[in-house]
Amino acid sequence: MNRRLPVAVLAVALSTTLLAACGSDGGTKQSGDAASASAGASAGFPRTVTHAAGTAQIKAQPKRVVVLDSGELDDVTLLGITPVGAVSPHMKTEGGFPNYLKDKIKDTKDVGPMNEPNLELIASLKPDLILSSKVRHAKVYDQLNAIAPTVLAETTGFPWKENLALYAQALGKEDEAKKALADYEARATKLGEAIKAKNGGAMPTASVVRFVAGPTRLYAKASYSGVVLKDVGLARPAAQDVDKNIVEVSAEQINQADADLVFVTTADDPSKTKESEVQQTPVWQGLNAVKNSKVFNVPDETWMSGIGVQAADAMLGDIAKAAGVDAPK
Repeated sequence: MNRRLPVAVLAVALSTTLLAACGSDGGTKQSGDAASASAGASAGFPRTVTHAAGTAQIKAQPKRVVVLDSGELDDVTLLGITPVGAVSPHMKTEGGFPNYLKDKIKDTKDVGPMNEPNLELIASLKPDLILSSKVRHAKVYDQLNAIAPTVLAETTGFPWKENLALYAQALGKEDEAKKALADYEARATKLGEAIKAKNGGAMPTASVVRFVAGPTRLYAKASYSGVVLKDVGLARPAAQDVDKNIVEVSAEQINQADADLVFVTTADDPSKTKESEVQQTPVWQGLNAVKNSKVFNVPDETWMSGIGVQAADAMLGDIAKAAGVDAPK
């Protein structure tokens, strides 16, 4: 279904923006306008944010935020904001938001699907900021930006720390983001030290396998999970020790997934993937990790879709458990 925003809705959104911009040129302000302007100024607003699709003029610290990907959802809730609207992970066909964030988004409206967000519904929520990325929503950027200032990162996944910094700038929460990221990185380092100590000074190799509808994916260094494994200091098997996001392999090539620790996720419905087929092959059964019971099933929504500090913290817990050490506090 095509959810193009009707011209009338766009006109209302644009006229509302223009009226707000002209509010200081005389006329009667609504009660609370002065207090809102004062609060915005004290937080460093108004401000201009340069992003992948241009610039966004943000008049006051955003309160009603819509996020159009799961990484942005992790980021804004990390910074203490409950978005008024969000989309569920794009491979989660049964719908619903990520379970690991459910206590923070009880009042958030689903404005998905992610590939074609409901622009009319987004407009009805009267957001004052929309967050996404060019790789997801470049085609509807103008329509989104007509509803509210829209800030787009270039892409998702690997540059998740830079994306957090960008969104924090738009939200006026730079200090909170820097602290949260530094605290996470300290925990990752602490975990790596514990794993290294347990292994006599050597770091084990770690592999990430994702079963999807199509060729099986091995996640390499230039991926979200790859960044987290690097933060911990875990070594990678040769096939994944490359500056790529993913390496696709057939069932006959699954030996490239072998490592001391193998983390496995399944995207969406397992019956749509080749998980069962691959794991029954002699090649999979011959993996050292399989023989040594070092294959660990982990949640796809944190290892793949989370793309933020909170999901990364959940990953640290999974890694600690697999490595037989205490999770960092």
